[in-house]
Amino acid sequence: MSTIYAQDISDAIRFSQDEIQGSARFRALSGAFGALGGDMSAVSLNPAGSAVFSRSHASFSLSSKEIENNTQYFNGVNNSSESNFDINQGGAAFVFASNTNSPWRKFTIAIAYERTNDHDNNWRASGVNTDNDPNFNNSIASYFYDHANNPDNAVRLGDILLRDGESFTDAYIDIGNAPQLGFSHQQAFLGYWSFILEPDDNNNDDNTSYISNIAPGNFNHDYIYTSTGYNGKVTFNMATQYEDNLYLGLNLNSHFIDYERSTLLFEDNSNTGSIVNSVEFENGLSTTGSGFSFQLGGILKLSNEFRVGVTYDSPTWYTIEEESTQYLSTVRDEGSGPEVQVINPNVINVHPQYKLQTPSKLTGSLAYVFGKQGLISFDYSRKDYSQTKFRPTSDYIDLNNNISNILTDASTYRLGGEYKYKQFSFRGGYRFEESPYADGITIGDLTGYSLGIGYNFGNTKLDITYDQSERSSVNSFYNLRFDRPASAEVDRTNSNITLSLSFNI
Repeated sequence: MSTIYAQDISDAIRFSQDEIQGSARFRALSGAFGALGGDMSAVSLNPAGSAVFSRSHASFSLSSKEIENNTQYFNGVNNSSESNFDINQGGAAFVFASNTNSPWRKFTIAIAYERTNDHDNNWRASGVNTDNDPNFNNSIASYFYDHANNPDNAVRLGDILLRDGESFTDAYIDIGNAPQLGFSHQQAFLGYWSFILEPDDNNNDDNTSYISNIAPGNFNHDYIYTSTGYNGKVTFNMATQYEDNLYLGLNLNSHFIDYERSTLLFEDNSNTGSIVNSVEFENGLSTTGSGFSFQLGGILKLSNEFRVGVTYDSPTWYTIEEESTQYLSTVRDEGSGPEVQVINPNVINVHPQYKLQTPSKLTGSLAYVFGKQGLISFDYSRKDYSQTKFRPTSDYIDLNNNISNILTDASTYRLGGEYKYKQFSFRGGYRFEESPYADGITIGDLTGYSLGIGYNFGNTKLDITYDQSERSSVNSFYNLRFDRPASAEVDRTNSNITLSLSFNI
């Protein structure tokens, strides 16, 4: 095992964003439930929502999800899809009505589980990188070059050399565990021993300057990205109704993270001056974490028809642990024929436990209820992603500064409607989420719509919903300290069918 640091902005985004999840009725209105309540997923959005129930209530939801990715990388176009089936929501609310003349009409407690984000995804990008910028090499060599020539943590040649009788595995572990070395030195070690990097002075252990043995030009790239896992939360809710028009609530949320990712890059070139002509670079990451947050919310009936709601979501304070693995192989031309170099440390890198504070969120909601015939609801939320923080801050000064500069505040708009005819309910919704990136390109805006139908059996309701969302992003193959890495444009379409059973207790 080895101990290293390797977090980046993508981690901040991944665990700060929430997708529309929950019950079929909630998803049918695209999550526009902040002023309505009366639904278990609405309780997870606005804690005052459980006090809207007139009787104790429970619901459970199953969801079938399909992800389609269309990837563009220079002259290459790839399509991929993946589907899964999960229990994504469940919970119950218990209503205790007042038997006195107190203005506090009722008190409710509830417990709910909800999947807040799904990380199952896979895409492939392949093509010929023809970005021949004379000032930048779009080869994977740039990744190792940046770490070896890191001005903040100079990599001495002597620190990445093998000692007498030392194996690649032992050296990789020792470099990762050394207090003044760590992740950048490990990457420089891989680059040097794979012959991708060449020190300016091979006979000087104090050398801290390196060049690439892969010459600029065109590169055949084939990149495979696979991830699994999800974010979830368990909510403990308390709410109350004051007189006939005011509902107040509190949620205490226990969050958890389970995420795994694997990336594999193949690179080939026939550029004049290249010593290394083929590279295979594989990285694996496993992330687990737990966290806490709270929510405060209220719903006010201005009249029998108009309702307003407001919810404050605190930051989520996560404690996260990560493990990673690496594999690298190259083929080089030594004049007498191709030579293969394989560096497979077979080591689990254990990253130091770190804290992540996601941004808070404020939501305002409006709803108009047409008696027993239907309703229209609108939610507006705002979250400032630039306030995301890694801790301890002394270890993540540069990363937190980058987050402040690169990320921005983002608004979310949700609109939903429902029409009832006898025992049937017909629903639809639309949502729009702004990009958390200031450039609006790295991750684009999200648009989505939803359609659903429900049937009321009396004490039991059955609902089904189809919803779809689309978002584009620019995904880097590897993280660079300088300039820009090779990256692919991915258009992602997320389609879901959700079935919910709800009933009075």
